[in-house]
Amino acid sequence: MAQLTDDCFAFGGRLIPVAEALAELRGRLAPLTAMESVPLRAALGRCLAEPLTARLNVPPHDNSAVDGYAVYFDDLPAEGEVRLPLAGRVAAGHTLDGPARRGTAIRIFTGAPMPSGEGNSGPDTVMMQEDCREEDGHVVIPAGIKRGANRRAAGEDVRQGDSLLRQGQKLRPQDIGLAAAQGLTELPVHVPLRVAIFSTGDEVRDPPAPLPAGGIYDSNRFTLAALLDGMGCAVTDLGILPDDRQAITQALDRAAGAHDLLITSGGVSGGEEDHVKAAVEALGSLYFWRLAIKPGRPVALGQVKGTAFIGLPGNPVAVMVTFLRVARPIIERLSGAEESEPRLFPVLAGFDYKKKQDRREYVRVRLERRGDGQLVAHRFEQDGAGVLSSMVAADGLVELPEEATRIAAGSVVPYLPFSEVGL
Repeated sequence: MAQLTDDCFAFGGRLIPVAEALAELRGRLAPLTAMESVPLRAALGRCLAEPLTARLNVPPHDNSAVDGYAVYFDDLPAEGEVRLPLAGRVAAGHTLDGPARRGTAIRIFTGAPMPSGEGNSGPDTVMMQEDCREEDGHVVIPAGIKRGANRRAAGEDVRQGDSLLRQGQKLRPQDIGLAAAQGLTELPVHVPLRVAIFSTGDEVRDPPAPLPAGGIYDSNRFTLAALLDGMGCAVTDLGILPDDRQAITQALDRAAGAHDLLITSGGVSGGEEDHVKAAVEALGSLYFWRLAIKPGRPVALGQVKGTAFIGLPGNPVAVMVTFLRVARPIIERLSGAEESEPRLFPVLAGFDYKKKQDRREYVRVRLERRGDGQLVAHRFEQDGAGVLSSMVAADGLVELPEEATRIAAGSVVPYLPFSEVGL
């Protein structure tokens, strides 16, 4: 199934702002619609394919919030103690044998249904056991309680017909628990997006193979696979391809029919040995390949025989940054997931910084809390696009907008914690 239209929106040589590129893509990307029902235990992290509406009230009946004594509030005096005969006992999962009479108290336990009464009313208030004392088959109750205290009403948590879960949301433990509280055993979810990944480059080797002169171990595929796993994708690792146009073209051709998305790292710049761009253009369409972003300017997006394609840079930090801010929203769109813009939080810059105008930049930072409680972002001095250790040590990224040219220490800057993008 093609996820992208085939009319190329070529941008020439201009560096495309990130927001502009994503806005264009959202209009051209169509979510996949395949779905399946899975048991609740298998639904964690999956994207809900249909909205969930409450079938029943939770709790289904009025019940006690504490261990104590269920009484009619109108039987309690405004001042002083009252001594009421104990007329029954009700535990969670059981009901009282018969209606509770006025002028009596019922021993009740947490979660037990409130007893019915005579006529349309029944005990409406629960006294905590710690505030009462039993004497000769009676309970002595002090004054001062409010009507309805310690009583949970039917539907207090969820009412029949309430909207519970949104279509496209990624299911969390509490979401699954809410579905179970409705008596469900399965949920409809989107089928995982099938993503094929591979690296390119004659210098790249898989660990633990011996490294030749000029060789490096491939970290990008392992990073990408982990990022995609975290998004619930079904990942196929196609390994490392040499800097050979024919080999890359054949690999893309074979992978396209069996996957929903192809992702490469490396080979999308303009060098003589960067063949991915030409291979994509030979098999489909390349929409753009240069973004106004640092790190990660060479980012390609297009389609290969109707299958969406994302070409990421070769440097490890650039791979992660462009995945988080460019590839991630595309994957959410294709997966049928809710498209959520990560929240940025204001922090103080603990550094001076200059940047080019008209380019969005991401600065790796770690946070420290000052004595006054204010969070301060400290920049890593080694900020090259290949310094992957900086991403390990960082807490997140400071996102500097296109219009900014200079950041002064002490100024407020927008901070993107890694937790906002699933890390």
